[in-house]
Amino acid sequence: MNLLQRYQEFIKKENLFSPKDKLILAVSGGIDSVVLCELCKQAGYDFIIAHCNFQLRGEESERDEKFVRSLGEKYQVEVKVKKFETEKYAEEEKLSVQEAARNLRYNWFFELWYNEDINDAANDTKESIPGWHTGGPFKFVLTAHHADDNIETVLMNFFRGTGLQGLTGIPVSGPSEILNYVRRPLLGFSKAELVDFAKENKLDFVEDSSNLSSKYTRNFFRNEIIPAISKVYPEVKANLIDNIERFKEIEKLYRLAVDGIKKKLVKVKGNEWHIPVKQLMGYNNRALIYEIIQDVGFTEKQIDEVVKLSGSESGKYIDSPGMNYRIIKHRHWFIISPIKSAASTTIIIEENDKQIVFEAGKIIVEKSTSIPIVIGIKPLQGSPCGQTSNETACLDAKEINYPLILRKWKQGDYFYPLGMKKKKKLSRFFIDQKLSKTEKGKAWVIEMNKKIIWVVGKRIDERFKVTEKTKSVLKLSYEPGV
Repeated sequence: MNLLQRYQEFIKKENLFSPKDKLILAVSGGIDSVVLCELCKQAGYDFIIAHCNFQLRGEESERDEKFVRSLGEKYQVEVKVKKFETEKYAEEEKLSVQEAARNLRYNWFFELWYNEDINDAANDTKESIPGWHTGGPFKFVLTAHHADDNIETVLMNFFRGTGLQGLTGIPVSGPSEILNYVRRPLLGFSKAELVDFAKENKLDFVEDSSNLSSKYTRNFFRNEIIPAISKVYPEVKANLIDNIERFKEIEKLYRLAVDGIKKKLVKVKGNEWHIPVKQLMGYNNRALIYEIIQDVGFTEKQIDEVVKLSGSESGKYIDSPGMNYRIIKHRHWFIISPIKSAASTTIIIEENDKQIVFEAGKIIVEKSTSIPIVIGIKPLQGSPCGQTSNETACLDAKEINYPLILRKWKQGDYFYPLGMKKKKKLSRFFIDQKLSKTEKGKAWVIEMNKKIIWVVGKRIDERFKVTEKTKSVLKLSYEPGV
């Protein structure tokens, strides 16, 4: 079976695309992308060419663009070209040139694919394609990544540090739903096979002179590391390809196991995840912790922080690097919650917070370091708390340890209502207050070290009231939402 037949078989086996699909081919002008063009032409696929001119190699970059345009004439297909100010973009975004080029390339591919898709919205067939595709003229973008690229990627991942997924190499599609319009039909073939095909078909191509330099990481692995290993293990490339396939199969089993455990452990409550600490730590498995926290932006380096948090007191927390999510230790639970969301049902109050917006309204936080002037619930003349009411809590600041937790009440909660020496369950307190079922469902509390210091808008706890010995006052004012 020749390369063309194997190419078509690979596409069919991996279910990459069909003969009726219109395709965008990412073409640099190098031997790999030229072979991709020829294979698609011989197989009868309908395609156009897209070329990125990153303007990094002066005249050579212009030469490449001119050559790719000539391929359009050869195959009688449209050629789209985009020039990028890559170095400027890299500097602005604080990226390496390689990372910048990759971002620019895939952003443009998406724009090409998606915008063309919009322009043909009238022909929308609303096919169920993973990702964002809705039936426009171009179904997929094809890149010319091949088996040798896959080997280099896995070795690079391994040496810089990776999980199991990093050892599965470059996916034939994706790697995510958002990028699922990308297909890589040459991944099943080695560079040597592509070179032989180019010779047999007398294909012209251009050489990127930067490929000869080992200053770039990938080139270093390609030009030096892999050839050196091959002297000891001549079959290294074939063995690594086999290993990649094994890792892919192992990763599937791993994913099934992890997803099953996560389903058991993670309780979804609105926009929060509640995870029992004892059960999670009972697995004694750092990989499981990472699989849970990575979904909301935490890094592998924060696994140790989570382990430490498991032994901390209630109210402690850690934030994701992007400050979008927070893992809160709340009694026997980890609560993963958006940091800036009024919809959260578990909210941290920091010492310097002035205002907390939440589902039921907002709480204004004020402090006074004046001489004690408030006794119990009856303010004296000039009290910083003003006139007391259900919406205002005046607390002895020296008894308060941060952080505080603002949360919805739950069955089993209790406190010592102001004026009482015995504890009372909130469920009983609400009955005494003649609250309706709806009102009970809207009740919130502020907790500190597993102690409720205020039933918001109802009553403070006796243990935190202002007394004759109070030196400073913490005032919490509740403003119900509309």
